[in-house]
Amino acid sequence: MKIAFIIQRYGTEILGGSEYHCRLIAERMAARHQVDVLTTCAREYTTWKNEYPEGTDRIRGVNVRRFANSRTRDLAAFNTLSDWIFNYEHTREDELRWLEEQGPWCPPLLDYLQRSHQQYDVLIFFTYLYAPTVLGMHIAPKKSILVPTAHDEPAIHLGIYRDLFASANAVAFNTESEKAFLMRTFDIRTIVEETVGCGVDLLDTEGQGKPRRGVDAPLEGPLVPDDEEPAPAPTQKDGVPRGRRGRGPRPERPLADRKRGIGEAFRRRHRLFGHVALYGGRIDPGKGCEELFEYFATYRDAGGDATLALMGAKLMPLPETSWLRFAGMLPEAERLQALDAADVVVVPSPLESLSLLALEAMAMGTPVLCNARAEVLVEHCRRSNAGLYYADRDEFVEALSLLMADDRLRTAMGRNGRDYVQAHYRWEVILGKYDRLIGGLTAGGSSAPRAPSSAAR
Repeated sequence: MKIAFIIQRYGTEILGGSEYHCRLIAERMAARHQVDVLTTCAREYTTWKNEYPEGTDRIRGVNVRRFANSRTRDLAAFNTLSDWIFNYEHTREDELRWLEEQGPWCPPLLDYLQRSHQQYDVLIFFTYLYAPTVLGMHIAPKKSILVPTAHDEPAIHLGIYRDLFASANAVAFNTESEKAFLMRTFDIRTIVEETVGCGVDLLDTEGQGKPRRGVDAPLEGPLVPDDEEPAPAPTQKDGVPRGRRGRGPRPERPLADRKRGIGEAFRRRHRLFGHVALYGGRIDPGKGCEELFEYFATYRDAGGDATLALMGAKLMPLPETSWLRFAGMLPEAERLQALDAADVVVVPSPLESLSLLALEAMAMGTPVLCNARAEVLVEHCRRSNAGLYYADRDEFVEALSLLMADDRLRTAMGRNGRDYVQAHYRWEVILGKYDRLIGGLTAGGSSAPRAPSSAAR
């Protein structure tokens, strides 16, 4: 079968977000199908400047066709336009102008899709937000799958997206939380749909080809002594951790009994000693990083002794403080070392549709601490019992203090996280769901389209 993925930018240098998600799916599907990725020449999303060469490339078994954007984005002008269009009455033409200003604006990609869509059996569009999806989905809707990667933000309530979701014949939701939000918001009448997500691929990237700690193999040996049972993970209500409120920390257990494996190399390289909290991804106020720095400073002022390590692209100034370490953009092998090295991975983003960072941390046996404003992250924590979530500064400090103080608790949560990823995010599970979606779409669906949601706008 010949499959085309349509995505706003694509490359091994782009880590995190829908682009990383798309690449993981495309690479896995390329093992069993002929896969093309249709994308732009942009490497960076704030301007959409053409940086990759135009034409065809082959990346990790996937054919990548790049098309040049016709314009770059003036971010200040776009933000001004967005403030107006989100708050005042406007026309559909205004929204289409906003879509063009947002970018990427790539008529050659759409022209190619219009000319060549017949050669593909299935078209998979990643991310509802951008012009390649909004305009491309209308070209061959009967063989198109939408992967929305959506969350509740001002843009999603524009009329152009109401039309997009109403016309979708097949949708691959990331989580049940995302699905529930979209079903409340739009008149969605799919032929086929699945709650899919993404596989978590934590294999040895250093040439051994053997599974690392995570979804494809269990750990060798116990994480706690044979004569001890791990502590149960705490229950939680309204974002407040329960279980050790008001009690002092348990005595620290020997290093040999703690979760330490490939992460020791990362700790040595970046001079990390004692407890470590890790964030990975775009270091950006929009991802909750400004609030993270403020809350972590409060945790330190309250007597917390952990270090905050950052990996990813720096898109904002960092505090000048002794408790912060910036590791920068890391290759895949070192990213896994960082996830293993951390005692806790913090996911501060208030807007998520899946969060591969949280799932990869769980697969490595590392508990997560998540922003309660992101329903998807709360869903992961509740279903897995592998993390806590916070709604404000006080809850952040209390939850992080609890996790750092209790090694047995982190061990129990680590096991829960690996079990959760093993059950729901193995690649065979994810690819099986895509097979069902594709089969249902190409067969015309096994049932009649669903009636619209009573809550649809």
